[in-house]
Amino acid sequence: MKNLLKMGDLSPAELTHILDVADQLKADCKAGRTEPLLAGKSVALLFSKASTRTRTSFEVGVYQMGGLGNYINTAELQAGRGEPLRDTARVLGRYYDCAVWRTYRQRDLEELAELSGIPVINGLTDYAHPCQVLADLMTIRERRGTLAGLKLCFVGDGSNMANSLIVGGLLAGMQVSCVCPPGYRPAADVLMFAHEYGNAFHLTTDPAEGLRDADIVATAAWNTTAPGTAESEQRLRDFVGFQLTGRLLENAKPGALVLHCLPAHRGEEISTALFEQHADEIFDEAENRLHVQKAVLAVLLAGK
Repeated sequence: MKNLLKMGDLSPAELTHILDVADQLKADCKAGRTEPLLAGKSVALLFSKASTRTRTSFEVGVYQMGGLGNYINTAELQAGRGEPLRDTARVLGRYYDCAVWRTYRQRDLEELAELSGIPVINGLTDYAHPCQVLADLMTIRERRGTLAGLKLCFVGDGSNMANSLIVGGLLAGMQVSCVCPPGYRPAADVLMFAHEYGNAFHLTTDPAEGLRDADIVATAAWNTTAPGTAESEQRLRDFVGFQLTGRLLENAKPGALVLHCLPAHRGEEISTALFEQHADEIFDEAENRLHVQKAVLAVLLAGK
């Protein structure tokens, strides 16, 4: 593993290894004995989009492992005044040991990785969110003891979270169902990958069908545009019936986990009551962003 740009960069063995390292780092952290695996290392934390969990978990994680995590608002770089990305990439590669970038276009992230010469980690793009999905898988494995053979159902927009959960779940040996309204399907290349797994993957527009016998149900915000705009109003219409509620969850297995990558728009993709009923696993999931991202850094920079 040279970079983590999307879940498809990982083999099943590499995915499992990251989760194993994350488990160990979490145990060490709880015991107060975090090893300074990043001593002398510097990590550029590039943010072109607002962030709570990604920014703070990477900052804390790099600090805990003895490195320098340098937060950079990309609007304040010369790139914001027209410097080509290829020039910025080649400069950052001379200063830093690794870069994390939360941005829009996956292709820009790939260009940074190609030209910087240092490991690059996807902090979220419109196409993929691998760090979040690794945290999801870590949380599931903690609570269920395994991943293989479990059924994971995602309900929502077929964008970055759907793309990454489909690939990550299938790589982990899970059954994966994806429930999206018409017109909000996952990326074509992700569907091509998923269909190679045959009956292990199912795409549907029927939430009750998708949730049937699910061990884990995940969702994410699907209406992030400004309230009152035409797009926001259209999404509110298109996603009628796709809100996770206690009644809809009755189609899943008894005791099914509910995951949400946050921020949560209560009353849209998930009801307030269901969110609070499953807050323990949702905030365990949020905490695990810290541990799994430390594991990715340890693998890329410290040879773990």
